[in-house]
Amino acid sequence: MTNQLKGQVAIITGGSRGIGRAIALLFAREGADIALCHLHDAEGAAEVARGVEAEGRRCFHAALDVAELPVLRAFIASAEAALGPCDVLVNNAGLNLRGPIESITEEMFDRVMGVHVRASFFAAQAVWPGMAARGRGRIITTASQLAFKGAAGIVPYCTAKAALVGMTRALAREGAPKGILVNAIAPGPVVSELTAQLGPDWAERTGAGLPIGRVGQPEEIAAAALLLASSPGGDFFVGATLSPNGGDVMH
Repeated sequence: MTNQLKGQVAIITGGSRGIGRAIALLFAREGADIALCHLHDAEGAAEVARGVEAEGRRCFHAALDVAELPVLRAFIASAEAALGPCDVLVNNAGLNLRGPIESITEEMFDRVMGVHVRASFFAAQAVWPGMAARGRGRIITTASQLAFKGAAGIVPYCTAKAALVGMTRALAREGAPKGILVNAIAPGPVVSELTAQLGPDWAERTGAGLPIGRVGQPEEIAAAALLLASSPGGDFFVGATLSPNGGDVMH
């Protein structure tokens, strides 16, 4: 433990499992108090809270749908009331609705965009004034390598992730003069509850197609988030999209 985030408050959406869970636990080990939200995963959230508290840090958690913007804003306000002003926002909540283009309904498309893009934008908006007033803040958004390569059968997901990369760049230009550094992470294939739905041989089959020969672990993505959140490590990243993807997309 190097206390890279000592005394800071991190708010993480989708923080009860997978990449969000790994980020929450790593940030706590590095000295941050953690606020996280989840959807239908009270057990996972409680487990993460125990892990955070075992590091001597405080944890605030709540169940909500991030696409319900008034509820999302209320969560952020409650988290800051409980823990203090947000130093690091991690927009990590996500979902995927699959199907060929002919099967995608307006409701499906709007749902994916609402969870990924609208929620990320308005979560950033909620913490923005406080960060600007203090002259410092970090906003990190989880995109995907699929923003760059695309994939059949998940057009809404790829569209949303590409939108997050563009949003990151625009917010970064607006935020950097105020001391708010905005960046993104575009993970490659990672072992998680979401990818577990793709079948028992998914990891072996997918990993065999990567230059590194394996899929990633959530902790490897969390390390990239820590770099962007920390100082001096993240001090010169502005509008960047880090790509821990095992060589799936090289750019």
